[in-house]
Amino acid sequence: MATELVPITFNKIMQSRSYTVIILGTEQKRFAIYTDPSVGRNIQTYLTEEHKPRPYTHDLINAIFKGLDIKPLQIVITDIEDTIYFARLYLEQQIGEQKTILEIDARPSDCITLALLNNIPVFCRKEILEKAVAVEE
Repeated sequence: MATELVPITFNKIMQSRSYTVIILGTEQKRFAIYTDPSVGRNIQTYLTEEHKPRPYTHDLINAIFKGLDIKPLQIVITDIEDTIYFARLYLEQQIGEQKTILEIDARPSDCITLALLNNIPVFCRKEILEKAVAVEE
């Protein structure tokens, strides 16, 4: 059975000392992913194009992608257990004439950072979007 994917967008990020809230969703429904405050600071650094004295982890990952001729394709939020979301990062690697699609388990916060950096689409499985607790603006 094919899984229906719903395109979602990054809405905003809210920061406190103890956690970061990433708001994602569609026009009809937005939901929150809670993560470590350092993740939020990293995303905000990218969004504001703030100068970084040294490369961050996501810069390193992008450099590895480039060196290995890997192109990020899309992010899919695949599951939720309690309040923990799960995501998959889809990559395309070209080796000679052969293209390979890689599917990697990753934290949604890392995936969202990579999606913002690489301007790639983020999707959510329809049933997960339906299960997600909506946030009101």
